[in-house]
This record gives sequence, structure tokens and C-alpha cells, in this order.
Amino acid sequence: MLNLSLVHLKVLAAVARHGSVTDAARELHYSQPSVSHHLARLEAATGAKLIQHVGRRIRLTPEGQLLASRAAEILGRLDAAAAELAAQVGLRAGRVRLAGFQSVLSTIVPGAAAALSRTHPGIELSLIDLHPVEALRMLRTGHIDVALIFRYADTPAEAQDVRLVHLLDDPIYLVSQRPRDTVAAYRDSAWIGGCERCQAELVTICERTAGFTPRIAYVSDDMVVMQALVTAGLGTATLPGLALQAHRVPGIHTTELPGYPRRIYAATYGEPPDPPATTALIDTIKNVL
Repeated sequence: MLNLSLVHLKVLAAVARHGSVTDAARELHYSQPSVSHHLARLEAATGAKLIQHVGRRIRLTPEGQLLASRAAEILGRLDAAAAELAAQVGLRAGRVRLAGFQSVLSTIVPGAAAALSRTHPGIELSLIDLHPVEALRMLRTGHIDVALIFRYADTPAEAQDVRLVHLLDDPIYLVSQRPRDTVAAYRDSAWIGGCERCQAELVTICERTAGFTPRIAYVSDDMVVMQALVTAGLGTATLPGLALQAHRVPGIHTTELPGYPRRIYAATYGEPPDPPATTALIDTIKNVL
């Protein structure tokens, strides 16, 4: 059985992030020889070559990449567990780390964050802008506590240990240059697609409502860019209501497409109950909707 030190794993994870012993040492406040010593001890403990020198930098071997990935997960879950325990025993009010996508962070979250600060001033809240796929990955590895995500009707189910709290349904709109248009009117036109999850839904909408597969000529996950392309006459797009609420370019026309809402959830990970700070944040988001 391997005897792996958490200090050694912490060093390896830092080296993996930076690709440099010098930068890893700076982050950890260690000396460079100390970082090299910990790596050597870890290689001795595992019996595997974990790093390779490439000029002045280093890179991880496949074995090193595997262990570094697992190390990040272990350290993230330990960090989350420490925060949960501190909140449970009352050592401090707690903290909560939230990841969300652009349109929800620019509409719902600011009000919820302000409300949380008023009702629970001791809770430390941090925010990060992430697409749902990346947010869920960070949730599973313990780097965040709550992920605000969106799903469509045909989106594959999330991992078994991910728990979802439904927050709201966000309607989808056709965004065009002309008023009261239909999807069918743009059968032969160029389309502007968003992220992979959104592009899949765009294809579903076009195929089910008008019987054609859209020609996606432009791809951007930025709601401002998408609207700018529409106003320039380069294509047609679909956007959710929250994105249009966050920013609306003058001159565009929008038509709601009933039956294709984007469902928004707060996702947490692991066995219930959630830590008190996490529960307080989710309850606050629900209250401001």
C-alpha cells in the first residue's frame, strides 16, 4: 500500500498547475530545493517517474498527470470538508464558493449576493464565471460548493452524485433583424450558434419546429457578440431571456419560442445535507427570483 503524504500531493498539484518548480515554490512559499525534494520523495514512494525536464521547464509523465489529477481532487475535497466542519461546529459562519454562467451571474446572482450579505454577514461568498460543464467538473473535485447550470430537455443526465435544485425556466427567443419572424423563415440563412449544449438545442428547435437542420456559420458563446452579428445581418440566433435581460443590443427583434425553455438549477455534490452556508445561499437565490 502506498504511503502518500498530503504535502507531497500538494507539491505535485502545484507543479502540474505551473509546469515549473520555481513557480510552484513561489505559490507554496517553499524553496526550490524543498519542492524538488518533495517530488523526489513522492517518486520514491510511488516507484514511478512523475516528471520530465524539458529545457528550463518540466512536464508530467502520464503517471504524473494521473496522480496530479487525483491529488487535485483529494485536496479540493479536503478543503471543502474543512469548511463544512468549521461551519457545523460554529468555528466561523462559513464560506461558499459559487460558479455560474454569464447571464445568470449578471442578472440573478448580484441581487442574491447582496441579500446574502445582509442576512448572513459572516458568510464569505466567492464567485467564478464558468460554463456548466466546467462548473460541474469543479464541483465534483471540491473546488466549488454550488454550480448554477442550465439544461435543456435533451441534455444528458448529470452524474449520480450531483443533486439539482430547480430555480426557474428561462424562455428561449428567436433573435433576428425583422419583427415577428419564425424559425422557418430562416431555413436557408446562416445561423449563429453558442456553446455545444446551446448548439444542440438550436438544431433541435429548427428540426422539430420547421423540419430543417440549421447552417451554423458563426459560433460564439458571448451574448453581446451574437447580437452584434445579428444586427450586422450576418445571421440569426436564439438566445435565452436572461441573456437578453443582461444585455440587449438596439435594433434586434425577439420572438419567444414556446416549449423550449432553458431550465436553470443550483447543483451541489455528495450526500445531503448541504453545509449551512451552501443552504443559505441557495435559499437566498430562490427568495430573490
